Amino acid sequence: MTTAPGNEQRRAARKPVGSRAPVMDVIRDQPMGHLGNLSATGLLLIGTHAPRRDAVYQVRLPLPGPDARASTIEVGIQAQWHEPAASPGQVWAGYRIIAITSNDATRLEHWLQQH
Repeated sequence: MTTAPGNEQRRAARKPVGSRAPVMDVIRDQPMGHLGNLSATGLLLIGTHAPRRDAVYQVRLPLPGPDARASTIEVGIQAQWHEPAASPGQVWAGYRIIAITSNDATRLEHWLQQH
């Protein structure tokens, strides 16, 4: 069962990611998709597979910068909803950030304020 994005309860405004930012599943060492948007409490991931209901993942994601260099952070996320994307074979999925180190949280907040 999916929950439509319009029904989702967001805690923070999400910022669009201006460039293609790949997200890696740290446990499986496989790409999960790329970021659509990001906030201090969650993210939208565009991928080819729907997440398992309430699944928890450990992921590494870039924080794209203006000079084409990206710093990365590692976070624990939990699937909240998913639905087919406009492009065939793609899925949009919303995740809540459930674990992040204080250093990575600071880096994320700084990135959000800059963009």
